[in-house]
Amino acid sequence: MLFIICYDISDDRRRKKVSDILEGYGTRVQESVFESNINIKLLEELILKLSENISATDSVRIYPLCSSCYGKAIGIGFKKEFPGSRGFEVF
Repeated sequence: MLFIICYDISDDRRRKKVSDILEGYGTRVQESVFESNINIKLLEELILKLSENISATDSVRIYPLCSSCYGKAIGIGFKKEFPGSRGFEVF
């Protein structure tokens, strides 16, 4: 299943750690946004790792995205596709 994962972390060390963790599970599409095509077991593993590396002032959001919705995504600017997707329309 495809997930969009975004975060808002003020501390540089924690932000770097979260970024490093997410790079092991998906593709960065913006500075603090990743796309990850993982199964539920890996999602649970990822959630545990992220939970261990953030504080109460940090925010990580994980949104499931069906393949039909992802195929309708529109990107404006630099084209970056997720493997196996239709890609984005770039204007």
